[in-house]
Amino acid sequence: MRLFTEETYLWYKEVPTDLVPGNYANPVDYFNVLKTPLLTPGGRPKDRFHFSYPTAKWEEMSKGGNLGYGTHWAQNGAVPRIWRLATVEPGSAADKAGLRRGDQLMKVNGEDFVNGTGAELVARFNAALFPVKAGEQHKLTVQRGAQIVEASMTSAVVMETPVRGVSVLDTPTGKVGYLLFSDHIGASENMLIKAITQLKDAGVVDLVLDMRYNGGGQLNIASELAYMVAGPAQTAGQTFELTTGNDKMKPKSPLLFKSTAVGYTAPDPAKPGQALPSLNLKRVSMLTSAGTCSASESLINGLRGIGVEVNLIGEQTCGKPYAFTPQQNCGVTYFTIQYQGVNAKGFGDYADGFAPTCRVADDFGRDLGDPAEGQLSAALQHRSSGSCPAMAQGTLIRSSAAAPALVPVRPMGKEISIIGL
Repeated sequence: MRLFTEETYLWYKEVPTDLVPGNYANPVDYFNVLKTPLLTPGGRPKDRFHFSYPTAKWEEMSKGGNLGYGTHWAQNGAVPRIWRLATVEPGSAADKAGLRRGDQLMKVNGEDFVNGTGAELVARFNAALFPVKAGEQHKLTVQRGAQIVEASMTSAVVMETPVRGVSVLDTPTGKVGYLLFSDHIGASENMLIKAITQLKDAGVVDLVLDMRYNGGGQLNIASELAYMVAGPAQTAGQTFELTTGNDKMKPKSPLLFKSTAVGYTAPDPAKPGQALPSLNLKRVSMLTSAGTCSASESLINGLRGIGVEVNLIGEQTCGKPYAFTPQQNCGVTYFTIQYQGVNAKGFGDYADGFAPTCRVADDFGRDLGDPAEGQLSAALQHRSSGSCPAMAQGTLIRSSAAAPALVPVRPMGKEISIIGL
């Protein structure tokens, strides 16, 4: 484990040298401390992305399978707890139980989730919200305005839909495309191709990418999407991202903007090598949050590297200009930071995230894709006027001194950039 770190970890020189393997109960515990203790300029831990998974679980996640109810939550990370439903997977237990975006979680199996404390109670919350096997039954109580809704659900493996909500918005200055993109997994490849083709055929002149809940994934997918946004004239021969490792690692060739599909294994796969459609845009709007991470940030950085105007509407992104190649050993898959990515201009210094062009809070009171939803509304206004709304939808515009935004509840394996898979 120490040798693996010494040879591949980006900041191997910063790992404490007095860590003794015999002081740890198992290899995973030892791996967990083999990282830099330093901080970013903004005061956050420099390495917030050091983790492992049982290999079987990781393989299921990579295919888009998640054990649960089809709920995706956003939370404040404190007590009293504020958990709001961000999205619900179509056809899932949550969808069938009538749960909706914006619902606030109040009780779990009849116990006070908002204010409940204590190790045993929190353990019961976790057991219900993150079931370990299919067939578990639990009851969630949510508040929707003045209404209380109870949902009794059975856990199952739910396959996520990473691309949805594709629509064309008519504006006085032309048609604007919108799509929600939530995960750079293999299944998203052909979904993105179909979505961009649909928008191209509709004659859109601008695009809003809703990536506020996208934690990253395959860099190849990000490169393909960047090409589909910018087109061949702006991307030909250009570097999308160059990943550099430590001084012991062999330099890698740059990842160029990919104009053809990889052909990832998926229920509805793209054909390997098929030409990708493109919108040939010189600007794009992206809806962001603290959950916009890793490969999603590579998309921002890669497009800016070739001069495409990328306007961020929402919250500061998470800050992960790093990548790794997962390493399997004895039934465990390990993730340790091995590379830092830079764009065609050589920029990659965003460990504290990208600041938004317009700071706008997530609007849980409206459906995603609704032109009146706070972030999308602000993006449309900025597109037409070049200015951020001073006020929109009550308190949706958040000052930098306001309470922190809600952040997605998700495993570390959903905040990644993966190279070479």
